Amino acid sequence: MPGANQRAMDKARDLPCDAVVFDLEDAVAPDAKAAARDAVVAQLAAGGYGKRQLVVRCNGLNTPWGRDDLQAMAATGVDTLCLPKVESDEALDSVGTLLAQLGRRDIRLWAMLETPAGIAAADTIARHAAVSVLVMGTTDLAAELRVPHRPDRLGLQYALGRAVMAARLAGVAVLDGVYLDLQDADGYRAICEQGRALGFDGKTLIHPSQIEAANAVFGPDAGAVSWAERVLEAWAAAEKAGKGLAVLDGKLVETMHVDEARRVLAMARQIEESRN
Repeated sequence: MPGANQRAMDKARDLPCDAVVFDLEDAVAPDAKAAARDAVVAQLAAGGYGKRQLVVRCNGLNTPWGRDDLQAMAATGVDTLCLPKVESDEALDSVGTLLAQLGRRDIRLWAMLETPAGIAAADTIARHAAVSVLVMGTTDLAAELRVPHRPDRLGLQYALGRAVMAARLAGVAVLDGVYLDLQDADGYRAICEQGRALGFDGKTLIHPSQIEAANAVFGPDAGAVSWAERVLEAWAAAEKAGKGLAVLDGKLVETMHVDEARRVLAMARQIEESRN
């Protein structure tokens, strides 16, 4: 949500989303940066967002506004900041050093990968102690790679896959990039499906109309929840019988399936709790 758009920030209190990102970077014009920063500080103080995670995307430290953004957010209760165009762990260290000087060693970081250098350093960025989420910046990345925006995102496949691999190696979450064409519902749904197939945990969005499809694709449906419950039941029955393996619908159930079933059910519970 643009920090310069009060209506949008207010509306986010009632949206069925997992997190709200208040944007001080690309969505805010240079002459509106200071006012947007003040508006976000006031919005965080007002609260009312329930269990939604609140994140602020600051301007980079290499811009005229980055240091002021970090200083202002450090004085609030926000515990997560999103950093644009991260290209090295040294850049993250610089942010961490400033936040520590401001007394906020507890702030977690979402690191955006939206340049070739960022993709090349994805492994070290993901392993940084302060990073909890990688976020693909596919719009800027496509421009820097000079690849066309195709429905299959062919030119971005290497970068997308590398980001997912880096996240899995580091044990952090990874979010797919935004989809800009708000009129193309079918294309957007297809991109969500592709992102899920590539291994992304979720998707960043630019409009409330995109939430329903993202929730449907990335969240567990009734069939997935039922499967997970049956897997755990079969596994528990096998353990009780002293067997080293379980069979469900004629297929072997292994520990990897049990782990996935537990993950699905944990996600379903978290979603249910967040909506209540």
